[in-house]
Amino acid sequence: MSVGLIALLDDVAALAKAAAASLDDVAAQAGKAGAKAAGVVIDDAAVTPRYVTGFSPARELPIIGKIALGSLKNKLLFLLPAAIALSLVAPQAITPLLMAGGLFLCYEGAEKIYELISPHGAHHHEEQLDPAGADAKAFEDGKVAGAIRTDFILSAEIMAITLASVPDAGPVMQALILALVGIVITAGVYGVVALIVKADDVGLWLAGRPSRSPVDTALRLLGHGLVKGMPYLLKLLGAVGTAAMIWVGGGILVHGAEIFGFSAPAHMLHDAGEAAAHAVPALGGLVSWLVQAAGSGVIGLVVGAVLIPVVSMAVAPGWRWLSRRLRKLRAA
Repeated sequence: MSVGLIALLDDVAALAKAAAASLDDVAAQAGKAGAKAAGVVIDDAAVTPRYVTGFSPARELPIIGKIALGSLKNKLLFLLPAAIALSLVAPQAITPLLMAGGLFLCYEGAEKIYELISPHGAHHHEEQLDPAGADAKAFEDGKVAGAIRTDFILSAEIMAITLASVPDAGPVMQALILALVGIVITAGVYGVVALIVKADDVGLWLAGRPSRSPVDTALRLLGHGLVKGMPYLLKLLGAVGTAAMIWVGGGILVHGAEIFGFSAPAHMLHDAGEAAAHAVPALGGLVSWLVQAAGSGVIGLVVGAVLIPVVSMAVAPGWRWLSRRLRKLRAA
């Protein structure tokens, strides 16, 4: 009995060591994959704060919490199983789905610019999409739903980049890596977003501290700076978020078109980036990236501008008709 118990303990120890090694491998590969998705993560963090502007301070953290929960569901309940299933059954379907998400991002970004350029036209466009209007709760729910929809596309891109980073791993290892990357990125992104949107409240608290020492005075000055600076930072992040949606969406479309054999846009952007890099050799890599990103943004903006009337005149009426039909079927 004692020999058998010792052998069993040895087996358990060996299994524990193997599990620990596997976890280390998962963490290492997840770190590498997450680093490759860093660009999309930054876009996600820049996009989200604009969905909580205009609400009372008491509603900001609950709204961020709802969006973060929706983001986690997107990654773990929908995208992770879908990514594993598609990689096993139909890997060729991943690119078309990503391109569909790219179209959505281009449309969302172009619509925001349309609102900036023509507020009255954008208001009419929004009424066409949602003619019934909304009370405060419905408005909040709509904002949260819009943020989760946008997050779904960005999360899909993050998961696709992660999956492409570990092509030789088995399905179980891929699932573990995708889950770890999804959890860590969601916590990081929405933690940063929460800090950004609550920074003005922290500033008010610091500005109200009594000045009993030089440190207190410095903190009061910092508080006043936060209160005055945060509105400008939020506006800047809103602009960055809009640009990020257009840039990421355009980049997805360019990359997808190249995979399907239409490589002219990708080659054109690459050549433009190389020419710019040669013109400024000291900053060659950065200049090349900026030129290619700007080119992807121009393509995304053109595609999004074309989609605005398409959505207004075809997609939105079709969606309303389908919604009415579904309501009638449920009532019957």
